[in-house]
Amino acid sequence: MYKISEFAEMTGLSKETLRYYAEVKLLEPAYIDPDNNYRYYDDGSYFLAILLVKLRRFGFTIQEMISVMDDESFANLEALLIQKREKIKMQIEDLTLKVEEIDGFLASGKEEDE
Repeated sequence: MYKISEFAEMTGLSKETLRYYAEVKLLEPAYIDPDNNYRYYDDGSYFLAILLVKLRRFGFTIQEMISVMDDESFANLEALLIQKREKIKMQIEDLTLKVEEIDGFLASGKEEDE
């Protein structure tokens, strides 16, 4: 069992984030000591925390992460990851078009200077 501070260091999640995840029932401690309210996490919690770190890095919202935790099937996770990938691809396309627009705008300004 790991204290919250040890677990935070292991996972890269802050203690505040771990407390919030417990509050929204996303990642609850394996054990809470009734005498001092210390939170303890176990190895199973570690793997869930690493999954949450990955999902957060992929841009998942709290609601989307809760959906993954509620339906633990790989099919659900796969579908959500495919949706996220498509959304990211569309954002890349949009940003690429914006860069091209900026480049065109900058080029038209240089032509006027000459």
